[in-house]
Amino acid sequence: MYYPTINPTVAVAAVALLSALPTAQAGLYPKSSPVLQVDAKSYDRLIAKSNHTSVVEFYAPWCGHCKNLKPAYEKAAKNLEGLAKVAAVNCDEEENKPLCGMMGVQGFPTLKIIRPGKKKGSKPVVEDYQGERSAKAIVNAVVDKITNHVKRVADKDIETFLSTNNETAKAILFTEKGTTSALLRSLAIDFLDVISFAQVRDKEANTAKLFNIESYPTFVLLPGGDKDGLVYQGEMKKPDMLKFLSQAGEPNPDPAPLKSKGDKKTDKKSEKRSKKDKKDKKDKASKASSESTSTTTTESSEATEVPPNTETKPKVVEASPPIPAITSSQALINECLHPKAHICVLSFVPTARGETAEKLLTILSDIAFKHAKAARHLFPFLEVHTDNENIAPVFKGLELSGEIELVAVNAKRGWWRHYEGDFSPASVESWVDAIRMNEGPKNKLPEAIIGEVALETETATEEPIETIEVNLGEDVTVEVNAESESTSWQGAEPTPEATDAPPKHEEL
Repeated sequence: MYYPTINPTVAVAAVALLSALPTAQAGLYPKSSPVLQVDAKSYDRLIAKSNHTSVVEFYAPWCGHCKNLKPAYEKAAKNLEGLAKVAAVNCDEEENKPLCGMMGVQGFPTLKIIRPGKKKGSKPVVEDYQGERSAKAIVNAVVDKITNHVKRVADKDIETFLSTNNETAKAILFTEKGTTSALLRSLAIDFLDVISFAQVRDKEANTAKLFNIESYPTFVLLPGGDKDGLVYQGEMKKPDMLKFLSQAGEPNPDPAPLKSKGDKKTDKKSEKRSKKDKKDKKDKASKASSESTSTTTTESSEATEVPPNTETKPKVVEASPPIPAITSSQALINECLHPKAHICVLSFVPTARGETAEKLLTILSDIAFKHAKAARHLFPFLEVHTDNENIAPVFKGLELSGEIELVAVNAKRGWWRHYEGDFSPASVESWVDAIRMNEGPKNKLPEAIIGEVALETETATEEPIETIEVNLGEDVTVEVNAESESTSWQGAEPTPEATDAPPKHEEL
């Protein structure tokens, strides 16, 4: 029998080539990383439904820019611990690709800041992060977006604040500063609907006298009812302040990543007990039901009879992630209004949204999610705020006048199309399908709104220690080693889908 001879050099090269292929890429961030690992299954629970603001990186392990960003992103995660979530989604994982597509990811890394909607239960607001790829810039941008539930109280307001919901606990920070720190805002989120938070400036002399305030900052907790007020004596650090505030009520639980298999023994025991309790309750309910129905007529019994051994399971509905929001004219140009840009669907809505705007955004979100789950390529849907001054030239250039407008644009082909129907799911989806099939009338796109893509660049500088001023609390700063802080950034590496080509590997 003939055995072919394999050249050792060729064999080594073949092994190197196979190892470089993207078939089994591990994620960039290990379990020990301060960056939260999120996937398509956990995104809704950990990010979309959280009361806290998050920054999410959509990346691919083979992406060189993503690797360069990793040190700065992990530093940002450490600096924002307890204040906001810093998460990452591996878009190279097959199960995550629909989510990445729905979020409008066209290059790696893509960073998006996600914060809760203004109304309880409304979809979160998603904004593209367009700043520098440094820990300092990321931290400052996220801190700026942390929702503020802290009420500013002056001498004239203090009586109203104290008398409102007298049984509800209240926390007041007396401070010399005019801005509300990220630390206080994050605590107010942790105790949302449990403790009412307020901030009082040092110039409010009557309020300071009422509480015998002699130095700043001073943090006071009023447990509610007739209980005496408590003055916080520790440092302005979150763990200690959480413990102090917990005297008046438990903080809201924030969803955490699911435990590994090794940590689930206790959970399994609890689950078994829970199932047994449910079965006992079910048997009792069934017995009571049969005793009750035995006294009714045969007709009545047949009308309400349920087939035996059938158990109706609740239908699990996957929540569609919100469509991304565009917050600057340059971001809109980079995404949709440069000479090589393809089709984009733009929903122009006010920042405050409202019922009709929420309805439209939900419809678009559901359509995008439907196509993403079916692995069908669909152009991006974007939310654009009409009351943003930077967006006004585009809005006027298209001669739009309504409070809520829906348009499709194709800068490369030079056309745009205006939606003129009612905002019903069937009507909007029919309009989207017509665009997909290249059907329907089109208008010429005004040349005045077409711009050039602006690429952000960073230059690494050799500096010693850089201090990040993020106003985490009173007189708190965060130190960051600047040696690897700045990363070279020449835009984003395109996704394989965006280039219709396999991902590039620097090793080859």
